Amino acid sequence: MSQPLHNNICEKSRFEAFFKKHAKSLHDFLYYKFGDRLNPEDKAQEAFIKLWENCKKVSPDKAKSYVFTIANNLMLNEFAHQKVVLKHQKLKRTNQTNESPEFLMEENEYRQKLELAISNLTEAQRVAFLMNRTEGKRFKEIAEILGISTKAVEKRIYGALKKLRQEIDGL
Repeated sequence: MSQPLHNNICEKSRFEAFFKKHAKSLHDFLYYKFGDRLNPEDKAQEAFIKLWENCKKVSPDKAKSYVFTIANNLMLNEFAHQKVVLKHQKLKRTNQTNESPEFLMEENEYRQKLELAISNLTEAQRVAFLMNRTEGKRFKEIAEILGISTKAVEKRIYGALKKLRQEIDGL
């Protein structure tokens, strides 16, 4: 097996040739995978910048996989960031309400009572209850995650509901 001639891609002409050879295919890869909204051209450029910044650490035979991995991760990070932005925008809109101040005060008091009641549950009940009610997991999924039987999950959740009903009227 022959050894590569160069240990890294830091030489300007070698990097330019690499860029010209792979820039379009990297852009196309990002475009086909994520679409145009997350700006694949910018992410491809950023990936090549990171390659240049770390050129001494990257051998020429690993450069292509390095730049594609970096670009893919940049797009995934941007996608996650956009999800957070959208969620935040949704929250802003839902906080605007036409409810009366009395209703909002009662709702806040109820939320505080509920949070206190949930914190008073045993840890086992609280974990099972919150996995079911907030994360939407089914009893079987919770049982697999916690390493217990489905019946044990049912008992924990029903026990939690019973305690919550006792502590908060009308739940």
